[in-house]
Amino acid sequence: MSNENQIDSENMYQMLKDFPKQIEEAIKLGKDIRITEPIDKIVITGLGGSALPGEMLLSYLKDMPIPIFVNKSYFLPTYVDKKSLVFVISYSGNTEETINAFRIAAKRDCQIVVISAGGKLQEMAQQQNKFYVHVPKPTPNFQPRLAVAYQFFPIITILTNSQLLEDKSEEIQKTIANLQRPVFEEQAERLAEQLVGRIPVIYSSERLKAVAYKWKIDFNENAKTQAFYNIFPELNHNEMVGWTNLKGDYFVIILKDDEDYERIKKRMDITKTILKQKGVPVKEIMFTGTSSLNKIFSAIYIGDWTSYFLALQYKTDPTPVKMVEDFKKQLA
Repeated sequence: MSNENQIDSENMYQMLKDFPKQIEEAIKLGKDIRITEPIDKIVITGLGGSALPGEMLLSYLKDMPIPIFVNKSYFLPTYVDKKSLVFVISYSGNTEETINAFRIAAKRDCQIVVISAGGKLQEMAQQQNKFYVHVPKPTPNFQPRLAVAYQFFPIITILTNSQLLEDKSEEIQKTIANLQRPVFEEQAERLAEQLVGRIPVIYSSERLKAVAYKWKIDFNENAKTQAFYNIFPELNHNEMVGWTNLKGDYFVIILKDDEDYERIKKRMDITKTILKQKGVPVKEIMFTGTSSLNKIFSAIYIGDWTSYFLALQYKTDPTPVKMVEDFKKQLA
């Protein structure tokens, strides 16, 4: 453990252990915000880890009668108007693309909720009398990719307050209880050992698309290694052909939802067989149960832990993202 502490300078281990507590705190954020104006669409705008809540919302509320859009740009699509509820998310509050999107949303008189830990967006929201959710910053170097619950659950709370979504309290509490089990950490440590020296490729259906994306960026930012993701059935129409001539040591992880469409399940099985015939190791992880929320967060939690343990295997500090910070300085 002492060696791990030397590598893990910011104690990400404890942050991951506290993830269920983060959800308990997060469901209280935004409890006083209620949208009363007519809304016909929901837009989440953000970049990197702060865009994840939008991707997760798409996966979770797939049957939502009001359309949900995720925006990762300086600009907003032309269909975003005064009947749009726009969640502007930036953990730092200083993401330049998101700040520009906020300005556009304000000019179009959208219903706006800003979610950040401070920064320029907090100032702008308060100056323009927009709804604002202040998320915690447990440590000075706390990373946006670890704040996914802080940024996701205020959206659920606000949509519920605004009668755009039925109450999810029971499902949330069951999810918190499930995440407190040690099985996630144990399974992730075993998987990380299999991934040493290999390039992770994460595949899933649309149902767990946000999770596959989260795994990919966790490997990038925590383990500081290349990783890729794609979804069924799209990958069977193009990426699959790329396995013809292998040019790297890959390890494919297929994230399966027990409620995936039957034809998707068949595609997964055939793809697994093809990859194994090419000598590519494949690990399937099945998520079961009736709670979509529980499956999404269980899958995210295993990915968080796996990338953490892989970072330790590489003797790499999982928290800092020096390349991103250096890039931002050059961009400025």
